[in-house]
Amino acid sequence: MNQRPPRILSIAGSDSSGGAGIQADIKTITMLGGYAMSAITAATAQNSVGVQAITPLSGDFVRAQIDSCVNDIGVDAIKIGMLHDADIVGNVCDALEQLPKDIPVVVDPVMVSTSGANLIAQGGVLAMEDRLFPLATIITPNLPELEFMAERKFRTSELLENAAREMALDLECFVLAKGGHTADAQVMDILLSPEGGAKYFMHERVDTPHTHGTGCTLSAAIATLLGHGQDMEDAVRLAREFVLRAIRSAPGLGAGNGPLGHYAVRGEG
Repeated sequence: MNQRPPRILSIAGSDSSGGAGIQADIKTITMLGGYAMSAITAATAQNSVGVQAITPLSGDFVRAQIDSCVNDIGVDAIKIGMLHDADIVGNVCDALEQLPKDIPVVVDPVMVSTSGANLIAQGGVLAMEDRLFPLATIITPNLPELEFMAERKFRTSELLENAAREMALDLECFVLAKGGHTADAQVMDILLSPEGGAKYFMHERVDTPHTHGTGCTLSAAIATLLGHGQDMEDAVRLAREFVLRAIRSAPGLGAGNGPLGHYAVRGEG
């Protein structure tokens, strides 16, 4: 009999073009040897050039999807992406508070799409900061998201690190500050521990427009690897390697910011 795969629940929006959101999460979880489940928070009409429409689901229905998964299948790790509004945030937090505290919760604070579309309604950010972030095991903001939450600009990795350390100490959780939007020659992601310690991960920039869904893929990979029992540092390291290979394997689809090549990657859990 095969060993049971880790059960990974993605709570996120649906990307109709398959590059990000639930679709990217399911591909990632599957490629890394996990069993993928989903609670869809919103349906989007989007593609490589932008987001054309968003229809959120009700908070009650999102909660019902979560309960259906965890009450029958069970869950070993949770990835949270686009939540859209305060009602959904509240219902997700109500569900999380009923779960054992040792289940890893990976929060990708999705606020703005790569194309610049606003993916969270007014009030949703405050609800995330007040209720969701304190429940997180790790939060994975990129530079624009950190700037939005801190209400100031960070144009160097040093400033990015300082803001992430402040968040990690305040929330007593891990924070992975993603450096893809800085002006530095190399991409440097910085993992801050709840005690403020830092671990640096670096790689050369890949010259490609096809990076749609990188944040979703990274957070889903971290959740899956934590579900496999990896410690946080190894989970982040392996997840970054998976994303980098997926970027390099991008199939070149779409007229704009195209999807990654998830299925061209052979990840290891």
